[in-house]
Amino acid sequence: MIETILAVAAVPVLAGLALGVLFARRAFLTRDGAIAMAVRLYQRVPGRGWAPGFGRFDQGRLAWYRMFSYSLRPKYTLDRVDMKVEERRNPEGAERQVFPPSIEILCCQSPRGQVELAMTQSAMTGFLSWLEAAPPGAASTHYHPDEPQR
Repeated sequence: MIETILAVAAVPVLAGLALGVLFARRAFLTRDGAIAMAVRLYQRVPGRGWAPGFGRFDQGRLAWYRMFSYSLRPKYTLDRVDMKVEERRNPEGAERQVFPPSIEILCCQSPRGQVELAMTQSAMTGFLSWLEAAPPGAASTHYHPDEPQR
């Protein structure tokens, strides 16, 4: 009987500990600032495959971490000089069920292929400014808002 009570009591304690570790990880990784953003991990099903997370700018790289992970390593690292924004769009189809209206999606090209990033307009402003701040002589990776969107 005592073992059963202890086992039942251990479940919420372990769940709370697991959540605490997730929050501590996020606090540790975002201590110097980060932006909330989602990355589309797979594109097999239209409008699906998005994973929430946050990005940290580190010199010429954007490190993206999954929101619900215990890893201290980024899932993706995108280099500023190798990235090019090809399209900026609003969520379409099933994406409208996932994202609020304030979210915009950037379709980018990188050496690993197409990368789609979803973020708020204010986060996107910071992201595009960071992208434009490439050092002199770096490859042209800029997104120009005056160019027609696809």
